[in-house]
Amino acid sequence: MKKMKCNTAGYTLIVLVFFMVSCSEGKNQEDAVSISSLLNEMIDRDALTKFPTKDFRLKQESSYNRASTTPIDTVDWFMNQDFNRKNNEEDRNYIRIEEVNGQKEWVLMDHQGPGAIVRTWMPFLNAKTPTTTSIIKIYLDGAKEPVLRGNMLGVLNGTGLFPFPFAHKSLRSAVSFFPIPYAKSCKITVTEKPFFYQFTYREYDEGTKIKTFTLKDFKEENTLVKKVGDALLAPEKITEGIHFMLSETLNIGEEKSVELTSGTNAVRGLSLKLDSYKDSTVTRSVVLKIEFDGQETVWSPIGDFFGSGIGLNPFQGWYRTVANDGTMSSRWVMPYQKNGRISVVNLGGNPIDVKLEAVVGDYTWDENSMYFNAAWRGEYPVSTRPFSDWNYVTLKGRGVYVGDALTIWNPVKRWWGEGDEKIWVDGEDFPSIFGTGTEDYYGYSWGGVSNDFYEHPFHAQPNSNKYNKINRKTKAEFGDRNTQFYSTETRTRALDGMPFASSLQLDMEIWSWTKCDMEYGVGVYWYGDTATTSNRKADPKGVKELLSITKTIIEE
Repeated sequence: MKKMKCNTAGYTLIVLVFFMVSCSEGKNQEDAVSISSLLNEMIDRDALTKFPTKDFRLKQESSYNRASTTPIDTVDWFMNQDFNRKNNEEDRNYIRIEEVNGQKEWVLMDHQGPGAIVRTWMPFLNAKTPTTTSIIKIYLDGAKEPVLRGNMLGVLNGTGLFPFPFAHKSLRSAVSFFPIPYAKSCKITVTEKPFFYQFTYREYDEGTKIKTFTLKDFKEENTLVKKVGDALLAPEKITEGIHFMLSETLNIGEEKSVELTSGTNAVRGLSLKLDSYKDSTVTRSVVLKIEFDGQETVWSPIGDFFGSGIGLNPFQGWYRTVANDGTMSSRWVMPYQKNGRISVVNLGGNPIDVKLEAVVGDYTWDENSMYFNAAWRGEYPVSTRPFSDWNYVTLKGRGVYVGDALTIWNPVKRWWGEGDEKIWVDGEDFPSIFGTGTEDYYGYSWGGVSNDFYEHPFHAQPNSNKYNKINRKTKAEFGDRNTQFYSTETRTRALDGMPFASSLQLDMEIWSWTKCDMEYGVGVYWYGDTATTSNRKADPKGVKELLSITKTIIEE
């Protein structure tokens, strides 16, 4: 009997240990970064309001010209040859060439450590050729065989493994936002000499638990993939919460406000509609101003805040919608701890009727919570010679950068957008992200062909030309290639949001094929702590000065 008792006790101990190990493994799987966790995060707007608990740095491998090494060398810093002319060390846009089973593979990315690909971009080989014979291969965690392989464009344009809208044919390019997590490493190669490319990825801290992407896991997430894709394409109208209304006539120079409910809450929906868009400059003359807990966090003309640009230019995005009836909507979550106030300011030359609605709901504030911020910068003239970097924003403190909307006026027919984005984080010596062109940053390619309309949940080019004389010009005069007059480009971020612990600086090159003076205006969006500061402040004088220029341009 004594022996029996001992065996029973031992069996009980084994069962207990097995149960504890099973629970631990289950919890680790649940806590790990995975296809499932990243897809859910993609449509979790509240997640953006929190500084990431699984810390990561957003980085990018791209085909930028390797001669660009320092701003001190002003010639090389603005080099524009982002593709290979020869296969030598000085003139290449890849890491190295390997030989696999007798075939050359050009290595475009070779990241060691835990991470996740969150955005890819590759253009047509020319403006009219949407195909290629080059095969892309993605190797994870040192595997000898790629987990993904296929046509360089087809595998990432919505016609391959990853469905629309995660991957899609943008304007003359293939763009994918489908997350590809990996625990140890990621190598990406192509079987032909590479052209332009961007692979944006999260670099997680060592020790971060990652469940590496597999085709088996991808197939098992079919229901979730459909749910997230449907949500991205048809964002829900925010109705749950307390509704605050403002319906007023704003006289010239007047400001009207609505006070929000006190306590810890969040603005979850915000819509604005004006009585008339006959004056297309009204989207710049009317300014949105928001204060939370005694601090102004939003000051921006409404066209730059909602992504419409100059005039009413409808498009549908994940965070913002500009509807055909003139209603501009925002779904950014804007938390606060004590109080909030939303104001509308009329800086134009005529009275304007405004209807504003804000929906305020519950929010749980913790040590990682941050305030939503939006700001604006405008300038004219911006000379295209000599080449220069135009600063969108410089931030100091902790936060996450989540998007921008650029509106430019180009006085000539030739292409204006060769300039690369350069983004420095936390005082680094070289940008974490060095791009390949302004249109590439905004998710399309061959921008010198036209400024056609396109839209996607995370980027868009609204059709600003409805307010330009180009519609009254003949095709014979301009031909098929023309990017003259106003254009608006906008990009918002979910999985490719950029966390920063102490600083972030985003510059865009001014790089046109023609020497001329352009008009630039940009709205920028980020989340930050109370102590986080920016170099962008309320600028009513700047708005009025640019308004005068814009009116003259449109009237002429």
